[in-house]
Amino acid sequence: MSEKVVTRFAPSPTGFLHIGGARTALFNWLYAKHAGGTMLLRIEDTDRERSTEAATAAILEGLTWLGLTWEGEPVSQYQRAARHREVAEELVRLGKAYYCYATPAELEAMREKARAEGRPPRYDGRWRDRDPSEAPAGAKGAIRIKAPIDGETVVHDLVQGEVRFPNKDLDDFIILRSDGNPTYMHAVVVDDHDMEVTHIIRGDDHLTNAARQTVIYDAMGWQVPKMAHIPLIHGADGAKLSKRHGALGVEAYRAMGYLPEALLNYLARLGWSHGDDEVMSIEQMISWFDIKDVNKGAARFDFAKLEALNGVHMRAMDDARLTDALLATLPYLPEGEQLASRFDEPARDRLVKAMPGLKERAKTLVELADNTYYLTASRPLQLDEKAVAILVADARAVLKAVAERFQGLGEWNAQSTEAAVRDYAQTSGLKLGKIAQPLRAALTGRSTSPGVFDVLEVLGREESLARIQDQID
Repeated sequence: MSEKVVTRFAPSPTGFLHIGGARTALFNWLYAKHAGGTMLLRIEDTDRERSTEAATAAILEGLTWLGLTWEGEPVSQYQRAARHREVAEELVRLGKAYYCYATPAELEAMREKARAEGRPPRYDGRWRDRDPSEAPAGAKGAIRIKAPIDGETVVHDLVQGEVRFPNKDLDDFIILRSDGNPTYMHAVVVDDHDMEVTHIIRGDDHLTNAARQTVIYDAMGWQVPKMAHIPLIHGADGAKLSKRHGALGVEAYRAMGYLPEALLNYLARLGWSHGDDEVMSIEQMISWFDIKDVNKGAARFDFAKLEALNGVHMRAMDDARLTDALLATLPYLPEGEQLASRFDEPARDRLVKAMPGLKERAKTLVELADNTYYLTASRPLQLDEKAVAILVADARAVLKAVAERFQGLGEWNAQSTEAAVRDYAQTSGLKLGKIAQPLRAALTGRSTSPGVFDVLEVLGREESLARIQDQID
């Protein structure tokens, strides 16, 4: 019987859930779901100076918005410090670690000497075999692990392959500081062991940590989880992802009007692929994902691709669902709250009806929201510059003639209004565009909109005629 897969996402709450972290969470979540396992969440809040409650809340909210669910309560690493200390002291008892009483001045002298000799700074092991009774009176020692001196530590990585680290480069690193606080390197190992994590999926900037953490696992006689170090995300120019490339918190992508499904689809394709499939549902990603298919090389973040993919997801979405998604997102969009207050029940129904025409013209929910202006606008409409330029005296004369035709219509729908306009075009000798453009400007206040006959149907007879009359007057 193969073991149950347990992955974990372990962010530090020093800021928002940034896009690289979101992809790491996604890969952990997909791998667990694919294998019928679970993903756990651990908040690595041992850095008390930089960890904040607000950042923890933002991370949880970002994951929830993306739909990346975790099992059980989030674990706080900081609250497990007593357990980390217990394991460090156990390692001393086992003779696998020792107390080091080197002073800050001694450590600085070691670093200086290494620099002068052109070596990387390494602790020289001076307390490795000394008796603690030689410690200066009242000194509190730090606990260091006894790293193997010769040979190499091998990390068997599911993405990077077999990575070998010469043990002489690892040195006896600190696992418990002299103030009794565990180091990150040590806490991670104890937590992953206690949480029964089977697969560690994280950024390849942790690859050297993997070797050091393997030393602690071996010292405790614990099984090393399977590891997968995924490549980092770079900007379109190939440089490490920064704010200007899009290394923003996921809440920024929400405010830019991206659907969570589209963002997850885009992130999944950053460094992982399934044949030539570009557009994927969550179900397909779960069914196809395997960590072994992740590329070794860095992926490049491309806003244009994300936007195009978002447009595809929006157009494929059921109109009622997309309406709900838009209305749920409005409070997060710039000036969206004001717009949200205008969508009462009748306006929501109009929005569902108008959605087929609206979603064809938008790539983000921001654009979609902008295009809904005509559905909830109060009369007289505020016209944009282009609409003002269209509605000159000649255009108003056209509106007057069309309005008279509309008055006599029995049925009011896209077909009947189109027939009336085509009939007028034929008798007046005007091109259809010369009639449709002023109509569009009068009905929507804009020069672009969904099909003008669809707009007439969605707005209904009374509202349409009133808006046309406002411009004639």
